[in-house]
Amino acid sequence: MHRPDVCDVYCYDEEKVDRVQRRLHDENIAAIVPFFKALADENRAKIVYALCGEEELCVCDLANVIGATVATTSHHLRILYKQGIVKYRKEGKLAFYSLDDEHIRELLLVALAHRKEGDGRGE
Repeated sequence: MHRPDVCDVYCYDEEKVDRVQRRLHDENIAAIVPFFKALADENRAKIVYALCGEEELCVCDLANVIGATVATTSHHLRILYKQGIVKYRKEGKLAFYSLDDEHIRELLLVALAHRKEGDGRGE
């Protein structure tokens, strides 16, 4: 059966493949996989999106934003914290979370813009 999304014959450009493999060798791609896995959860993505629009939010605020318990929200925040996506500060009995840096905001907003552009392709 013919599929339009795959090559009909097997061939490759050895020079390009070698060049890409050398670049891959110089990067630690495996180190960013857990980062993207952390963002692959819808509730965690919602938390990060919420923090894109607010400088900081407490755990209770975020629990209400995603419609989850404080315990569940705290679990998601721990995962995001371990991946360097969010940081927190304590103020008395409250924990306030914010994005770790501007790169996180940029990544999420670029991903959302990309998705919006793809909506016209029936995806």
